[in-house]
Parts: sequence; C-alpha cells; structure tokens
Amino acid sequence: MKLAIVTAYPPSKVTLNEYAYHLVKQFRQKEDVTELILLIDRTEGEKDIEFKEFGCKVTVKECWSFNSYKNLFSVTKAISNTQPDAVLFNLQFMKFGDKKIAAALGLMLPLVCKLKKIPNIVLLHNILEEVDLGSAGFTSNKVMQKIYGFIGTSLTKLILKADVVAVTMQKYVDILEYKYLSPNVKLIPHGTFEIPNEPDYMLPAGPLQVMTFGKFGTYKKVEGMIEAVELVRNRTNLELEVVIAGTDNPNVPGYLAKVQEDYKHVPNVRFTGYVEEHEVPKLFNESAVVVFPYTSTTGSSGVLHQAGSYGKAVVMPDLGDLALLIQDEGYKGEFFEPTSVESLAYAIEAIVTNETYRLHLAKSNYKAATAHPMSQIADMYLEQFQKIINNKTSRAAVFSA
Repeated sequence: MKLAIVTAYPPSKVTLNEYAYHLVKQFRQKEDVTELILLIDRTEGEKDIEFKEFGCKVTVKECWSFNSYKNLFSVTKAISNTQPDAVLFNLQFMKFGDKKIAAALGLMLPLVCKLKKIPNIVLLHNILEEVDLGSAGFTSNKVMQKIYGFIGTSLTKLILKADVVAVTMQKYVDILEYKYLSPNVKLIPHGTFEIPNEPDYMLPAGPLQVMTFGKFGTYKKVEGMIEAVELVRNRTNLELEVVIAGTDNPNVPGYLAKVQEDYKHVPNVRFTGYVEEHEVPKLFNESAVVVFPYTSTTGSSGVLHQAGSYGKAVVMPDLGDLALLIQDEGYKGEFFEPTSVESLAYAIEAIVTNETYRLHLAKSNYKAATAHPMSQIADMYLEQFQKIINNKTSRAAVFSA
C-alpha cells in the first residue's frame, strides 16, 4: 500500500506534529506499506525522518501552511501528483489554521478524497461538542459560542463524509453516532508513543522535579502550579523544582515570557522552551510527578500516555476527557479541583511526600500505557484501510457484473 498522511510534522509547531512522528515511525515498519507519502506543512527546519529502524521509502511533500487559504488546492494537487492508494488525515478542528475560513477549507480535504474515490480515514482528535470554548481560548461570548457551535456542527458533517472517522474515546463515538446518525465512526485508541523497557522508577539525586508539558496560555495555565509548589515547599520543607516544558499556545503568544517575569522571585522554576523529540525521555525520566494544570480538556491526552510510558505518577483535574481516560484505559492519578491552588497543592504533596504512593501510581500508569502501543494502533488503521478497499472492490464488481 502506498499510504499518504496529511498532517503537521516535526519540527512544525502546529498541533499534533509529535503524534504524526510516532505514527509514521510505526507505519514505515509495516510490511503492507510500500511507501509513505508525508503531505505536511512547510517549515524552516529539516523534517525529522531519520529513523534508526529499517522501513519503507518515505517521500516528503511540504504542501500546506497554517492559515493559508490555498491549502485545499495545494494538498489536492499533491495527492493527484503522488497518487497514493489511501490517505490518512491527522486532524483536529484548528489543524489548518485558527482563522475560520482557512480552517474550514482544509477540513474539506477528506470530501475531496471521497469524490476522487481514494480510500481515506480521518483521525479526529477532538469533537467540538466536548470542548469548553471559553476555557479553551476560542471565545467566552455566548452569542459567538452558539455561532461556533453551528460552524462546528457543519464542519463535523463535512468531516463525516470520509470513508471512516476514527476517534480516540468511546464517548466521542457515542456522540457522533447519536447526533449525526453516522455509521462510519470507529474507536481507535490514542496509543502510547514509545514503550521503553519498564523503568526502575528511581529518581535522580537533587530536587524533586514537578513537571508539566505542552502548549500553554489558553486552558493550560501554569501560574497555579507554581503557587501550589510554593505552598508544598512551605508546608514540607522539601526541595522541589518546577519544570515548565513547552511553548506558548499559538493563540497566546508571549504567555510564558510574562509568567517567567511575574514569577522571577520564585526559586527553582525552570522553563525549557520547545522540547526536541530526543530530549523527551530525559525530561520525563527525571520528573517525580507530571502535572496537568488544565481548566478544561479538548481530547485524549498524548502527554498522559507519554507519562505512563515512562512510569510517572500524575496529578490531574477531575474533569472531562482526563477523567474518562482513567475510567476507560486504566490510568491512575491524584485529582484536584481545576480552579483551586490549594487543591492542586494537596494533590502534589500527596505524591512527593509518599514514596509508596508515587510508585503505585507510576507502576499502574506504565501498565496502562503498555496496553496500546503505537505499533498496534498502526495495525488498526491498516485493517480499516483494507476493509475500505475490499468494500470498494466488492461494489465495483457488483456494478460491472
């Protein structure tokens, strides 16, 4: 199979690029895939396609840009030129831009593939029905929220024109089937990027590192985490370091710089900036606890799956998709009230002051992460593609008979 993937890809700063990297890494090792065609966003740096593992040919076509109104045409042209046997779209609603028209035009691409009779699957990481538009940084205006809701429903109907729409949580399947009466929605778990050998769960000498990882400024804010760690320090006299790993959300440029300035009086707070793929293992391995300072959620959490794969205890808000992941996939963590610094402090304290409890959470999360390795997820997509191809072949045979 000659498989094309439409996605952002490292070193892109557009969302879901890390997920694409690990999915590509697995696809290229599958015997059924003879060539991978990456239809990816334009970046200044070289694309990261140097894998240690042997695999199939990888062709890179930089054919779209964030917020460009030409993406529909440029990606369609790239698909026509490369002639893949199947196309996988790695999407969320703001994948092609945070401007409404640019975003909507990009989301028409699955329909284009359907019209061109190219087997296609959309991996949809979130659905607007489950997004708190205010907390997620879209809009707090009630009228605008209704407008966004109408636009979101329209775009969802457009995406559902794909042969298959894969979502990462059973709740999403239930909502799409009930609201849109769509028979082509499939559950394919998020999967875990890397499954290292089981760690020894020991921590390096020095301060205990309380780490958070992501793109910050909208529904992910770090002020409360810094203040919570200060409370824990004062109550326990433990030596703790706050590690804020990642960058600003594109919608909130300058957010982390302002936080760094506002909290410069607080000791042992480290801002790492953008984390390269090869730096991720060290970042997680050295952390005592991974914190999710979220006020809402917008989909299955890649960071939670990463934390589990490295055997880490986690602290997270008791809300939305994170709570569902605990229920559905077996992850465990210490919960806190999303708007309470005091609650977050007690959650962090419960882990950093109790080594037995930290190890229990860490081992439980490693076990949950190993249940769905990315190699298994890639197989599930290939199985769906084969079903689509078989169905199209069967229908063609009927019509020609």
